[in-house]
Amino acid sequence: MNYHNEIKEKLINNEVYKKVKDYSKNRNELETYYNVGKLIIEAQGGEKRAKYGDNLIKEYSKKLTKEVSKKYGERNLRNMRQFYIMFKNEIWHSVNSKLSWSHYKELFSIKNNIELEYYIKISIEQNLSYRQLHDKIKNKEYERLSIEAKNKLSKKEEVKVNDLIKNPILIRNSYNYEKITEKVLKQLILEDLDNFLSELGEGFLYAGNEYKIKIGDRYNYIDLLLYNIRYNCYVVVELKVTELKKEYIGQISTYMNYVDKHMKSINQDKTIGIIICKKGNDFVMEYCSDDRIFETNFILK
Repeated sequence: MNYHNEIKEKLINNEVYKKVKDYSKNRNELETYYNVGKLIIEAQGGEKRAKYGDNLIKEYSKKLTKEVSKKYGERNLRNMRQFYIMFKNEIWHSVNSKLSWSHYKELFSIKNNIELEYYIKISIEQNLSYRQLHDKIKNKEYERLSIEAKNKLSKKEEVKVNDLIKNPILIRNSYNYEKITEKVLKQLILEDLDNFLSELGEGFLYAGNEYKIKIGDRYNYIDLLLYNIRYNCYVVVELKVTELKKEYIGQISTYMNYVDKHMKSINQDKTIGIIICKKGNDFVMEYCSDDRIFETNFILK
């Protein structure tokens, strides 16, 4: 079999297809690159020997850049080879044409299949650009999920609103503060609200900050009030710049009960609470009897 001619034919057909059928060109491009990657592996004598076949890639690349397009250099051919290796067999069925070739190139560094599926899923659901996907991978978003959440993802079980909350949460420190107050922390969050909501997980919407409620004859203020459209519930967020303390549990519990009694409708789920603090305290959370309250830490970046 003349692998060079076979690869050349597929790449030329891809170039023609992109000009003629724009509406489905992305799917065709992905399939072409997958099949080219497969042919390269076969030409190199199989996957185990592929890493020793760079001379063959150099040879093909010189010919293809002259005969087809300059974009088919050594690096791109290696990417196509990696694309096939990563998504061969049953994983190939999860390849989605809603993501571009640029998206998939960002995924090449990921070795864990569950992590890979996680980033593909959020890229589609959150309509991420490849640059946004790059940032999430760079910030190790998957690694910051809880062990329980990772187990659910691996077993394809349904996740809850708290499962996708990262720990720690990364908050952009625009002004390079070394020490911050709760007020400053809130300011940093509000200035980069989209990123903050994304760090919490899926479906979070902003409802207000310093949200005023009246308990007895005194006004109280919820640091951040959110709503989650996926799980149909209000979310009370309290910000603390110290280690988690037991009194924080009582405070957020009071606010959650207020929202449930005075704001929640009958067809909405119970309010949850998230305490974002500088440092966690497992002993405090161990004796927290309300399973609607969650704690996570923050890091300024």
